Amino acid sequence: MDTRLRAGTVVDAPARLATVDIVIPVYNEERALPGCVRTLTAFLDDSFPMPWRITIVDNGSTDATWQIAQALASGHSRVHARRLEIAGRGAALKAAWRDSPADIVAYMDVDLSTGLGALFPMVASLASGHSEIAIGTRLAHTARTRRSVKREVISRVYNALLRVGFGARFSDAQCGFKAARADVIRPLMDRVEDDAWFFDTELLLLAEHNGLRVHEVPVDWVEDLDSRVRVVRTAVADLKGLARLTWSMSTGRATVDVAGPAELAPVHPDAVVAEPKVAKLVKFAAVGAFTSVLYALLYLPLREVLEPALCNLAALVLTGVVNTEANRRWTFGRRGGKRTGMHLRAAAVFLSNYAVTTAVVVGLAPAAGRLFEVAAVVATYGVLTLLRFIALDRWVFARTRS
Repeated sequence: MDTRLRAGTVVDAPARLATVDIVIPVYNEERALPGCVRTLTAFLDDSFPMPWRITIVDNGSTDATWQIAQALASGHSRVHARRLEIAGRGAALKAAWRDSPADIVAYMDVDLSTGLGALFPMVASLASGHSEIAIGTRLAHTARTRRSVKREVISRVYNALLRVGFGARFSDAQCGFKAARADVIRPLMDRVEDDAWFFDTELLLLAEHNGLRVHEVPVDWVEDLDSRVRVVRTAVADLKGLARLTWSMSTGRATVDVAGPAELAPVHPDAVVAEPKVAKLVKFAAVGAFTSVLYALLYLPLREVLEPALCNLAALVLTGVVNTEANRRWTFGRRGGKRTGMHLRAAAVFLSNYAVTTAVVVGLAPAAGRLFEVAAVVATYGVLTLLRFIALDRWVFARTRS
């Protein structure tokens, strides 16, 4: 039986392999497109074990790119071409991925900067059901890259910003080598607003925000100096996109009803595992210990210039945000919903903690000395930990969607 994925067809065999649609967005790429398609089809014919097709999406080119794309599609049964009058890589991917008949949708840049040997490891994680999105990464220890110092520095700074500001677990947002399960990615794309280069980052941050797993594959990558990417202009647009996305996540507009991974459970039928509450409590205790130390380190220098009540307030505010975010992501695994609502409920818990700890520092500080003051307030903070755990579990993080 022929299980190849041809343009406009879907294979319905009950035990078939997952089909893959590889999208190549192009704009004025008459020089690069023929060699790209020849190289890619030869590789797929010889080395790729899954049914596939290639979709060329022309974003309104003004040179001969569209005519070349049509000729390539006519000359190969598994090459498909379509034209959009809307500019932007994000627009091309949205259009192609929404309409694709494949189980897995992917894309790569026309310059083939990323080594093709990483393609099957990337899509295999999706076909197996292990992950919902898979990406190539140039920043893994085992990746090999050849690119300018300017692009290297900008890439590392940008991805570090995503990890610090958004808690991103992936390492390389903008490598032009990605794939996703079509059934999962389509509802997510309805919330992706960007049609240009920020599309990749927005898609990945929304995916993690909604509990999806992103699998990374180290790649070999060689910079093409004929790239259409304008690094500085793209970086500025990305920063604007991050500000917009932060607001969307905070107001709950970034929450999407998607089919994420199944609930974590042991494979062995007789396995003995920790109760969820015990595991949560251990994680909560670890976060609490860290923020208690952080609180003490903030309180001591602030106390040199502030009164006890105001010093306690400043230290609790700074550590409270860290504590709430760490528990939200790690202890309770809440990655969707309105973040502002969570922080408002956490603020109510914070106020009760502040009232008790302030009573301690104001009442004991004048008579006992500075070290005893700090020890007393940290001890009080620790006593309140159990009540805080119950409040976070039952109330603060109980409503994750709205």
